[in-house]
Amino acid sequence: MSDSRAPLVYFIGGGPGDPELLTLKAVRVLERADVVIYTDSLTDPRITRFCKPGVEVHGSAGMALEEIVGIILKAVGQGKTVARVHSGDPSIFGAVLEQVAALEKAGVRSEVIPGVSSVFAAATALGVELTVPEVSQTVILTRAEGRTPMPDGEKLPDLARHQATLVLYLSSALITKVVDELVQGGYPPETPAALVYRASWPDQKIVRAPLKDLAARVRAEKITAHGIIIVGRVLDPALRESAPKSKLYDASFTHSFRVAKGRRGAGPTRKALARKDK
Repeated sequence: MSDSRAPLVYFIGGGPGDPELLTLKAVRVLERADVVIYTDSLTDPRITRFCKPGVEVHGSAGMALEEIVGIILKAVGQGKTVARVHSGDPSIFGAVLEQVAALEKAGVRSEVIPGVSSVFAAATALGVELTVPEVSQTVILTRAEGRTPMPDGEKLPDLARHQATLVLYLSSALITKVVDELVQGGYPPETPAALVYRASWPDQKIVRAPLKDLAARVRAEKITAHGIIIVGRVLDPALRESAPKSKLYDASFTHSFRVAKGRRGAGPTRKALARKDK
């Protein structure tokens, strides 16, 4: 990042909440940024502890697009480095495209630094793997339809027909609608489900229930925002004892880095060939 051609604007994935889940690259940018604009409604303010003294900090929760872009362009015009911090990963419900497009229109280059999405912090809190062999090999990331309309074919009943692991952002306040539409679309009412509130934050809360009971449990906890909803058979605790094993570490399975035990006449693995080349 010492390259003189490096952009002055960085869109940073701030992670799910815990400041220690920032990437090393994100921290390096924060350490040298002159201006920091962060999503203060969803990002822990403790990320600013990585910033240098005297940094100019703005919370963007109450700002419109034009205000955010205006601050960035003013800073760039003064030769300052800007860190625009989004919660989670900027590529998922981050509204980054419209900001990047506005900057490009003004002739300003930017770089996006990925972050840890809250779905992964939620999966960690639940102690689950989202893709279990022969149970689910597909994860759908989506949201419930509210003021933002969903494209054709992407409404919850449509997605429910896949019976995949389903993750919903921005949908806690619509939990009753979520449950009704998922059952309508084909998820059995007893499908394991969970909502993780403020995953990785100190006040994190987990609500687990069969899908048919999830809405009532969430309402009882008075959770209306900041929750990740996960639905699917991968949440079944019984899988710890009964889940099919993957082929990745199966001793009888040959792949490019390992020959199955007891197999004769097998050619060298890619790893062995690489060693030979050295």
